[in-house]
Amino acid sequence: MNKPLRRIAIFCGLLVLALLIRDNWLQYVKADSLREDPDNRRVLIARYATPRGDIIVDGKSITGHAETTSGDFKYKRTYKDGAMWAPVTGFVSQSYGATQLESIEDGILTGNDDRLFFRNTLDMLTGKPKEGGNVVTTLSAAAQKAAYDGLKKRGAKGAVAAIEPSTGKILALASYPSYDPSTIAGGSDSDAEAWKKLDKKNNPDDPSLNRALREVYPPGSTFKVVTAAAALENGLYKTADEKTDSPLPWTMPGTTTQLKNEGSIPCKNATLRVALQYSCNTVFGKVGSDLGNDKMLEEAKKFGFTEEQFTPVRSSAPVFSDGMNPSQTALSSIGQYNTAATPLQMAMVASAVANNGTLMKPYMVDSLQAPNLDTLEKTEPEKMSEPLSAENAQILQSMMETVVQKGTGTTAQIDGVTVGGKTGTAQHGENNSKNPYAWFISYAKVGDSAPVAVAVVVQDDNAVRENISGSGLAAPIAKSVMEAVVDSKK
Repeated sequence: MNKPLRRIAIFCGLLVLALLIRDNWLQYVKADSLREDPDNRRVLIARYATPRGDIIVDGKSITGHAETTSGDFKYKRTYKDGAMWAPVTGFVSQSYGATQLESIEDGILTGNDDRLFFRNTLDMLTGKPKEGGNVVTTLSAAAQKAAYDGLKKRGAKGAVAAIEPSTGKILALASYPSYDPSTIAGGSDSDAEAWKKLDKKNNPDDPSLNRALREVYPPGSTFKVVTAAAALENGLYKTADEKTDSPLPWTMPGTTTQLKNEGSIPCKNATLRVALQYSCNTVFGKVGSDLGNDKMLEEAKKFGFTEEQFTPVRSSAPVFSDGMNPSQTALSSIGQYNTAATPLQMAMVASAVANNGTLMKPYMVDSLQAPNLDTLEKTEPEKMSEPLSAENAQILQSMMETVVQKGTGTTAQIDGVTVGGKTGTAQHGENNSKNPYAWFISYAKVGDSAPVAVAVVVQDDNAVRENISGSGLAAPIAKSVMEAVVDSKK
């Protein structure tokens, strides 16, 4: 071969080699990023070319699909009782992407998960259209309905979280006000209008906010359950019925400020039982101050404070601060100052007490199913921590049950069921200028079993301030959720 031809051959060979390298780069290195590129419309068209799998509650789907009448996308998502289930499902939209379970489990729901590869290959060879798998949740339809209806009837902002203490299964996650994900599932002008209404700038009620998982509130007196646990675990007090060292009035250390109680209640040197029954700020504020920031923080962390939870939907991290002085620790120990928690977190507190001191990791996905209903993955209950011993948990149970029997939580009583609870009224706004949050945390026991623990928070901006209480606003909702779970077990 003469020299010019050899040069041409080498040059052509290099071009072929470059083409092969580029082709392999695109197919193997860049494949994922190209497939997930939001500007790749072919991917979106393929995504909505087949029906999406479903999210399942109590063996029934709470999602569905419908054929579109125009555009490139053949199917869009539909939801049953969408507003009630939005804090669980999130949304999937042809225009606005996906959130929560719809996003996290998108691979299963679309049928694109690697675990479905061989099934998809077989379907391709046989000409069968690709199908999505299902996400089976731990949720209880009865508990969710009781939670959502209770909030809706109240007509105020709020949230409910309910957990099965022995496993960590989430039984209810309700948030109000809410929205119907079906209204933004497509790509029409009406979907665009519905999307605008979800923007907090256009709607100060912020209906798309998942208040059960993403909003942190001052927990108020419900946090006294954590403080009581810290007192017992650190040996500051060994029983529920020994008198505490709690003078009245009590001036917070390093200040000239007296910590106030609500009304004329028997808080002077009160036992832990009486202090929880009447919700004595002075007793639990002094307990926190006596224990100190380090011990209070350690106990709060055992209950899950300062850490995000992944259920698998992310829940915001609750707050209990480090480096506080004794008076700041006192205020934080009664659920004020810088203490903040999600409803899920406070349900975890009640759950750990009800489960004899063992906190189970909360989760809402029971299993993932292939299109033929074969189980691809099953969630097993997982121990998260032991915030208190079984002995101390039983002491705290007796205290919380006294609260419901003859304390501030009598509105949560259920015939034939042992209920433990704690009310809370948490101040907020500059100089406490806004209406307080009403809280209630509780559990229900039937015999030796505690099938449910609940946390409810209600923010009623229209209520008369003097009428706002955990017992009046939040406890009746918790009661209805507990009744729904107990009745479902019969």
